[in-house]
Amino acid sequence: MNRIHATAFVDPDAQVASSAEIGPFAVVEAGVIVGENCVIGPHAVLRSGVILAEGVGIDAHAVIGGLPQDLRFDPKTISGVRIGANTAIREGVTIHRATRAGSFTEIGANVLIMAYAHVAHDCRVEDRVVLVNNVMLAGHVWVGPYAFLGGGASFHQNARIGESAMVSGLTRGPHDVAPFTLVAERCEVHGLNLVGIKRRGFGQEVISELKAAYKAVYGQPGNRRHFAQAMLDGPHSPHSPQARQFLEFFIQPTKRGYSTPVKQLKTEEAP
Repeated sequence: MNRIHATAFVDPDAQVASSAEIGPFAVVEAGVIVGENCVIGPHAVLRSGVILAEGVGIDAHAVIGGLPQDLRFDPKTISGVRIGANTAIREGVTIHRATRAGSFTEIGANVLIMAYAHVAHDCRVEDRVVLVNNVMLAGHVWVGPYAFLGGGASFHQNARIGESAMVSGLTRGPHDVAPFTLVAERCEVHGLNLVGIKRRGFGQEVISELKAAYKAVYGQPGNRRHFAQAMLDGPHSPHSPQARQFLEFFIQPTKRGYSTPVKQLKTEEAP
C-alpha cells in the first residue's frame, strides 16, 4: 500500500504506484504518473504531465512540470516532463515542461540534480549526469551522458554539452561544449577531461585517439568543423567510438558555435 501523508494532495486522476511515498503537503496533480518506490518530499509539487520512472526521489519544495518561461507559450498546450529511473532531484529544483504539444522535457536515469538547479523547457539531460547546486539550463539545452556541471554554471538556450564533459562552477555557457573536454569561465576549453575518462575505464588506445582528435580540432585556430571532417575522412581516422564521437560533435548542426581553447583566446587578445 502506498504511503501518502494525510496532508498531501493527490488528485484522483493521478497514477501512484503502491510502493511510492508522498510526504506532507506535497501536491500531485491530475495525469501525473509516479512509479514504484518513488519518494516525494514535503511541499514538492508535481504538475500535470509529469512521469516518474521507478525509484525517483523528489526532495522538499521542488516543482516539476511548471509552465515554460516563454511568452509565446499557450498554457493549454498538453506537454510534460519525463524523469528516468533512480534519478535524485534535491530541494528547490525547478524543471519546466516542454513547449510543443505531446513533447517532454527529458531527464535520464541515475541523474543527480542538486539543490536549486533549474532545467528549462525542452531540455534533454541524458543518463548519469550531475548538475551541482544552482546550475541553470535555458530552453532546449542538451546535456550528454556522464557530464558534470559545477555549481552555478549557466548555459544559453540551444547549447549542447557533450558526453563526459567537465564544466567548472560559475561557467558562463554561450557556446557548445565538446565531449570529454574541460571548460571553465566563459566556456574556455582547458583540455581533455582525463580524470573522468580514466574513471570510466577507457583504455590507453581510446585516450591516445582522443588526444589526437583534440589536437586535430583544437591545435590551431580555424574552421573546427573542417578540421574534424578532414580527420574522419583521412588516413588517421580513429577507430574508437569515443574519438569518433568527439569529431562528429563538430560536424553536427550548432546554434551556439564551439568553445575555444584558453591558449588561443589569450593569443587572439594579445596586442
